[in-house]
Amino acid sequence: MSRADFDKWASRYGSGRGYGGAPDRWLTEVASGFLPATGTAVDLAGGSGRHARWLAGLGLETTVVDIAPSGLALAEARAAEEGLRLHTRVWDLDDGLPDGRWDVVLASFFLLRLDGIHRVVAPGGLFVYLHPTMGNLERHPRPSARWLLEDGALTGVPGLETLHLEEGWGPEGRHEVRYVGRLREGASGVGRSTANAV
Repeated sequence: MSRADFDKWASRYGSGRGYGGAPDRWLTEVASGFLPATGTAVDLAGGSGRHARWLAGLGLETTVVDIAPSGLALAEARAAEEGLRLHTRVWDLDDGLPDGRWDVVLASFFLLRLDGIHRVVAPGGLFVYLHPTMGNLERHPRPSARWLLEDGALTGVPGLETLHLEEGWGPEGRHEVRYVGRLREGASGVGRSTANAV
């Protein structure tokens, strides 16, 4: 992450402002139906932890990963207020994925390279991805094109069996791709990425 981007997020979280409080509606209304009742989870680029806290509230042992320590501190404080426990980890995803494997790997509103995701999903585990596409610019000036997926770019994730894939205007008024995949048994994940833009 660039220094300017880091400073922006550090300042935002340091002032106590996070990105939303409640989890995204698609996660709670659709993706939740695929999630296990127990196990481990990680929220990549999870910021102030709105989705990590939701996962922890479902009973999953949850880690939130972000580059901004101030965001993680906010996540921990909010989790404590709600009687939840979170693990936190400072990590710059521009340098690659963190070490470890989880039963649920969640990434939302972060333009993530997907060709290595299979390495952090536990056998039989799930990857859940939610991200705006270029179509979102029809109604919203932000995020800018720099941070968006090309429309139709995500057709699958290497090494994962697609359980759910949709693209279009979502319940919160954004044009986005919404994906749930499961790690296939014996999958190596080697091969050409089918997520052209990520």
